[in-house]
Amino acid sequence: MDSESHLRFLAVALFLFTSRSGAESGGRPAAASRRGWREELSPHRPGGGRKKWRRPPGSPRAAQGRSSPLFAPSRDSGSRPAPPRRPAMAAPAVPGYSPGFKKPPAMLRLKRKRLRRGEPAAAPPPCSAAPRAPSAPARRNPFSSLDNAPRAAGTPQPPERARRPPAGGNPSAASFWQLLEAVCEDKPARRAEPSERSNILTPTDDLHLPVAVPEVPSSPRHEFPADWSIKTRLLFTSSQPFTWAEHLKAQEEAQGFAQHCRATETNLPQSVQEPKLSTELRCAFQQSLVYWLHPSLPWLQLFPRIGADRKIAGKASPWSQDEALQQVLMSDWSVSFTSLYNLLKAKLCPYFYVCTYQFTVLFRAAGLVGSDVITAVISPTTRGLREAMRNEGIEFSLPLVEECRTRKQKNSEVNLETEVANSLEVGNSMEDGEEPALSDDDDESFSWLEEMGVQDKVKKPDAISIKLRKEKHEVQMDHKPESLALVKGTNTFTLLNFLINCKSLVAAAGPQTGLPPTLLSPVAFRGGTMQTLKARSINAKARVHLAYEDIFSLEIVGPIMPHSLHSLTMLLKSAQRGAFSAVLYTHEPTAVFNTGLDNASPALNKETICKDLPTCGLHPKTLDQLSQCPTLGKSSIRFLEMKDYAYSWKS
Repeated sequence: MDSESHLRFLAVALFLFTSRSGAESGGRPAAASRRGWREELSPHRPGGGRKKWRRPPGSPRAAQGRSSPLFAPSRDSGSRPAPPRRPAMAAPAVPGYSPGFKKPPAMLRLKRKRLRRGEPAAAPPPCSAAPRAPSAPARRNPFSSLDNAPRAAGTPQPPERARRPPAGGNPSAASFWQLLEAVCEDKPARRAEPSERSNILTPTDDLHLPVAVPEVPSSPRHEFPADWSIKTRLLFTSSQPFTWAEHLKAQEEAQGFAQHCRATETNLPQSVQEPKLSTELRCAFQQSLVYWLHPSLPWLQLFPRIGADRKIAGKASPWSQDEALQQVLMSDWSVSFTSLYNLLKAKLCPYFYVCTYQFTVLFRAAGLVGSDVITAVISPTTRGLREAMRNEGIEFSLPLVEECRTRKQKNSEVNLETEVANSLEVGNSMEDGEEPALSDDDDESFSWLEEMGVQDKVKKPDAISIKLRKEKHEVQMDHKPESLALVKGTNTFTLLNFLINCKSLVAAAGPQTGLPPTLLSPVAFRGGTMQTLKARSINAKARVHLAYEDIFSLEIVGPIMPHSLHSLTMLLKSAQRGAFSAVLYTHEPTAVFNTGLDNASPALNKETICKDLPTCGLHPKTLDQLSQCPTLGKSSIRFLEMKDYAYSWKS
């Protein structure tokens, strides 16, 4: 008799013995015997006694030792003892396999190894095991870690068609599992850890790397168009390191400041052999990071101002409740604003920005963007601001509205004839000295009052209300890019006085209460404070074609104006050997500043520009770029790439 039959015989005998003893001792339930309880009769308690736990002999746990409580015999499993436990299969020793104390899924493996896809069938189960019913192909668990499961070296990956939901299942559940599997499949397989610990980042794992590289034009050029929007962040990436931009020496930093204040022109060779050892390159880099700001409050972030209430809230603002202090700040701001305009008029400053909590104004000197007069663009505007400017005698135009109107007139000749007819009727009524008469629709809307005989009791809307209703389309474009207003020539000086005296220029409530607008300029001005953009280099690894490659990045943060963007690209062109890419983050309210001006002079004499703007503080190549007519429209450059010293971009 083998050991298994012997165990069964002992179990049956023990069951019969305990059942008989329970009946003689007062009907003790047989379940107590099944649970291994044994009564010891006491002379003091007839028919009763103490209960002690004692494992029956021959129990699988007693035979195998205290290996795991997971397979202990259940107390409610019936009279038949559990079959003997088969020895667990040891995990194969393969490289990269992690023990159970590191990866939880390894501790939850079943005692019977399942058949893996792509592996040969295992040995048939013993006769005592019940055969499993045939089912659909097993689905991979999307929550399991592909790295934790032990796999022999050289085992191929399961094919894609094997990763399917069960056949005949719920279609919604199938799409759910497919979604989870797609997410799991996107996770790259781990490679051997490098010798020294480093940050291995992918473009989707690090915020400092671009999420997706957009398409670029197929026609590269030697220069990219001028982008008049203010950038909040630049991220340059290249296969060459940016060690030359790190840890500038005190002498190099001071030399860079001096070159900026003296408007020194720096000309680098097409390719710098040793960028890290080039003092001229490092000084020029420091020079390109300088800008001027007013007011200067180090504990407050003064750009951007639109939507900055959350960042300013909670910060110390002693002027918010002190009107005298607010007047002092505004007086100082007015002096700085006037100083900038005078520099712009004398062509000693190429441009500057006025950033309020509601809108932004860009002043540009004569000779830039193909205009021979000073220009100012305001965005976004509201109907109230435009009405206030009209009341002050400021003549302005809405280029995007006029462009849209012209486009509609060209597309529809019928609408054009209707508009001409309406304009003639309005002109005749104005010549007669009468007020603009109500339209037929307005007469019809009031005719029913006369029919009811209550026309005298109901007050008709006045001319202002009718005008507001007719200008409904103008109100709808408020706070949108289409509300861009353009001011030219001497009207810019009137605009200067209007902004200085405008009470709504400063917030009357909220975190920005009493805080003057921010002035940004590429050159020094009265009351301005020198500031520098923040730069840091980042070294990371990105996955390229199932492998990791070193990616070197240079991040620039701050109010990045057009001249800084062009200066930095000129430096990187020489330092990175004509190969780099950049992701540009735009302050959206300023993207519309790239709109072309009406009646601009694209063929403006370049000699006149060089003669009139020689000492504005910009590099001649930068000045040449900014003098071109804008071509980006309402958009801005989002991605810039240089290959073989040629630019391509995406807006």
